[in-house]
Amino acid sequence: MNFNSFHNPIGLAAVDLLELGLAALLVFCGLVWRPWIMPFAVRVAERTVPCMILLAALPVALRLMLLPHHPVPTPDIYDEFGHLLVADTLRHLRLANPPHALPQFFETFFVLQRPTYSSIYPLGQGLAMAIGWTLFGLPWAGVLLAVSAFCALTYWMLRAYVSPGWALLGGILAVIEFGPLSTWTNSYWGGAVAAAAGCLVFGALRRMGHSPRKRNAALLGAGLGMHILTRPYESVFLVLSILLFFLPALKPPVHWRKAWRPVLLVGLALLPPMSLILLQNRSVTGSWTTLPYLLSQYQYGVPAALTFQSPVVPHSALTPQQALGYRMQRSFQSSPETFGSYLLRLEYRVRFYRFFFLAPLYLALVAFLVTVRTYRDAWVLITLLLFALGVNFFPAFQFHYLAAVTCLFLLISVAGLERLARWRPEIATVVVVLCLAQFLLWYGMHLFEGSGAPVGLASFETWDVINHGNPQRRIDIKHRLSKIPGKLLVFVRYSPRHVFQEEWVYNAADMDDSRIVWARDLGAKEDQKLIDYYPDRRVLLLEPDEGNLSAFSE
Repeated sequence: MNFNSFHNPIGLAAVDLLELGLAALLVFCGLVWRPWIMPFAVRVAERTVPCMILLAALPVALRLMLLPHHPVPTPDIYDEFGHLLVADTLRHLRLANPPHALPQFFETFFVLQRPTYSSIYPLGQGLAMAIGWTLFGLPWAGVLLAVSAFCALTYWMLRAYVSPGWALLGGILAVIEFGPLSTWTNSYWGGAVAAAAGCLVFGALRRMGHSPRKRNAALLGAGLGMHILTRPYESVFLVLSILLFFLPALKPPVHWRKAWRPVLLVGLALLPPMSLILLQNRSVTGSWTTLPYLLSQYQYGVPAALTFQSPVVPHSALTPQQALGYRMQRSFQSSPETFGSYLLRLEYRVRFYRFFFLAPLYLALVAFLVTVRTYRDAWVLITLLLFALGVNFFPAFQFHYLAAVTCLFLLISVAGLERLARWRPEIATVVVVLCLAQFLLWYGMHLFEGSGAPVGLASFETWDVINHGNPQRRIDIKHRLSKIPGKLLVFVRYSPRHVFQEEWVYNAADMDDSRIVWARDLGAKEDQKLIDYYPDRRVLLLEPDEGNLSAFSE
């Protein structure tokens, strides 16, 4: 059967009929079994520790089951390599690497060469990957650990806002939306670390509203510190959200004596991450107060990504998100910011917020919006608006910019479903089952890929990112290089119309001791300097635009 087209009067493709059939079956089963499932689920949901362990293990187990057809992700975008350099540097128990003697060969996106050889990114994502790399031998393990922690902490956070049963459902939705098929799991860009930090902040915040216990204040500080280490800019809006949460408590009389102790504990919890930030600044830039990112802007201009290659970029080679980022970068570079361009950018980005909602959950979103009655509900919406307006100042956009408030999107989903259930329980059941059906369809397609599964379905997948966009050329080149013995020096030569996003010059933290050193081709005379610097390495030439890998000849 051709799954890409199916002629019928209403224009449904075969994939639509397949999903509708699966959804109808599950809806029927859900409605029939609901009286038996619900009491059991409620009893399980009340057991906090077992539920958190289950939700932590589920996304990892489901992703590992896909390894036969979808192996460990291969990094491809410059941001990923930047975070990997942070992780590799931390694994060497340092915050920066000494500069290379010939830095001109290694200029690349988002990596400083002077005064140190270091990534421009903060420590959070790299720290998570460094932990996984150290414990399990590969950085992707750190990504999985972060996703695992986020899914478990989503349930913990929601327990402070909704009943245990709905909190467990929220945790399951986190696994479905941001687990084995998500871009956060299948790349090295990050997302889950900041999302887990957001869970700690918003979960502890609500609990402090009920009882200002020392543990809740410490968790609030730890979550805020983790987020500052990962997304420093967006942390400004996280702090504003915290202040807005406590705004009603500032009405007289204010019990300042009770308030200073939690504030002190939050401050103490913030000391380690803030110290790490200052140490990284000093180690990388030589100044306690200069962020590596700001030094990169000073050295390379804004945005740095446009300074290395031709500005002619075939948009057909970009994902929608990358194309948006490119357009915003070009706009940012070529013209000053205006209120009109700000609003235009905001309007365009609204469509990407679908990433945080499965399609059936749009009904839950509407149910939440039309039933906003309390300050708590309004505060959730104000926080989301703060983040939306705040990240809109930046010319590019990626989903992980909003990662801290992912748990609030999930809160809206489960709170909306809860309110739907009070009105019409069967409608809420149908929505939940449709979400499950959508996930099972795509997960099943990937699980049985290569064994008769309809590969034509892949073109209809939306936000899932699991290897169909994997950089096959990088995988092929890596495989060819693995067959060449000894240490290698690979010069990279681009064609005049090279797509600037497809950068190949990325190196390990300990460059001189790594098996492969990647360098820019600067011409025969200059290249000879690097060849003389590495006399014990076999020299190769890579022309990625032509797919050629050959022995280097002057």
